[in-house]
Amino acid sequence: MPAALRTLPGSLRLPADPRLPGLLTLLAVLAGVGYRLALLRHDAPPTNSDEATMGLAALHIARGQEFPVWFYGQSYMGTLDAWLAAPVFAVAGPSTFGLRLPTLAMYALFLLLSWRLTVRLTGDHWFALLVVTLLALGSDRIVKNQLIAGGGYPEMNVAGVALALLAYDLAVGRPGRRLPRWAAWGLLGGLMLWVDPLVLPYVGATGLVLAAYRWRELRGRAGALLSLGALLGAAPLLVDSLVAGRNPLAAVLTASGAAQPAGWADRLYGGLVLGPALGMGFCDPGRCAGWQLWWSAALPVLLLAAALLAWRTLRGHRVVDAGAAAAGPADPVDTPGAVAPRVGAAVTLALVGAAVATVAAYAVSSAAGLTPVESARYLSCLLISVPVLLWPLWRAARRRPATGTGQRRPGRGWAAVGRGAAVAVLVATLGTATAATAGAIGRVDAVHAAELRHTALVAALREQGVRHVYGTYWTCNRLTFASAEEVVCAVVDDDLNPGHDRYRPYRAAVRASTAPAWVAPEGSALAARLDQQPFDLLTVDGWRVYLPHR
Repeated sequence: MPAALRTLPGSLRLPADPRLPGLLTLLAVLAGVGYRLALLRHDAPPTNSDEATMGLAALHIARGQEFPVWFYGQSYMGTLDAWLAAPVFAVAGPSTFGLRLPTLAMYALFLLLSWRLTVRLTGDHWFALLVVTLLALGSDRIVKNQLIAGGGYPEMNVAGVALALLAYDLAVGRPGRRLPRWAAWGLLGGLMLWVDPLVLPYVGATGLVLAAYRWRELRGRAGALLSLGALLGAAPLLVDSLVAGRNPLAAVLTASGAAQPAGWADRLYGGLVLGPALGMGFCDPGRCAGWQLWWSAALPVLLLAAALLAWRTLRGHRVVDAGAAAAGPADPVDTPGAVAPRVGAAVTLALVGAAVATVAAYAVSSAAGLTPVESARYLSCLLISVPVLLWPLWRAARRRPATGTGQRRPGRGWAAVGRGAAVAVLVATLGTATAATAGAIGRVDAVHAAELRHTALVAALREQGVRHVYGTYWTCNRLTFASAEEVVCAVVDDDLNPGHDRYRPYRAAVRASTAPAWVAPEGSALAARLDQQPFDLLTVDGWRVYLPHR
């Protein structure tokens, strides 16, 4: 066989020279990052008070004012987004764009690590190009998860892929910097325990791979460094729990809506039908058309196919050198018959298992039944498993029947049908994700216009000398952050009663004001209530400002 060709199992011979797919992959990475940078420059995806809360935490850290462990107003969901943005704020001042620069960087790293993981597991640079191209697209829900610094979501995917890649390299015995890799795996796992528990299925599954293949090594310095890294990553959670006596797990279960009733039909529809298509980027902004739900039907089939393929690989490669626990080949991907195929299959099974656990946990939660559209973000970690989900399709699409025998082989017709079906699903996957991306782009002008109206509101309050206001939850922290705390807002409900203030000092400051104003979105229930009160009215496009008589 010519040295320039490599034969993948059950597939066509592919050029071994990775330069062309590598160049195309780089272009896909640049396109994905460029698309999201363009969104940020046009104020998309739209910000909200939850993201502004993280921005206020970053502002306080940059000023040395406070050093929050948890998202303000709750005892779970770590503030890693705020700590990453604080240096940006210290240099350039607070802004939504500055808050999102670290999340954009994490997305770029997610693409690069996904490419590397795909090449490690399959050895196919062309398939890695397909994976990166799909991940470069971005529906409304996807770009929200990746760019909005609301706590946890931008970090989880990049951390999950990094954990899988580190687990593969360590389990296969890849030489060089092994102790730092063990420490890095532990640090990432600990950080995710603090930041957001949604990614824990991937932490646990990749950890099982390490335990299965490197249990001897874990009994020595490697295990000590992994444990030290995990303790360091989870230190904010552990210290706060010990000092304050809080139980973050109980807080997470309460926030998930575990105590709220939801019918099982609604849960299963939200978790198994609507959730996967919406959460993985195959739907229009805020909804899923019937034809876009096909992915939810395909997902369990792809999970099963990936699991069966990996299991067959594990069963087929029985010869494992026990000495590989100490060291491995220089390039395990290119060494058939060694430990690499088995480890790759084990990592594949881990990613499949983590995906199944993620979907199952979401489907049985009340959130899937009560708020299925917004809560589909809980499935964002499924993007980590995209390389193993699509690999069986790629193999089937590339397979060609043997020729030159002069006889019609039994099953050739069915093989052709299988190839055609695999190609159709791959094309549908890219096509549906592209259509959803176009839908997100179509909203950009409206989002930008809304942000300009909010900027005008902040300017009008400054011009009027207003420094303290009351408003709704979705008004307050966004307004306070946009003004860099020049305008401080306290939350009220539609009946003018005190609402949920995530940062309590703001309520104290507004209460101490002698003449606070009120701000309400035009057409809101709060605006209708305030219209009946004796205020001087100032209208700003989309907003109503109620000023006390002067």
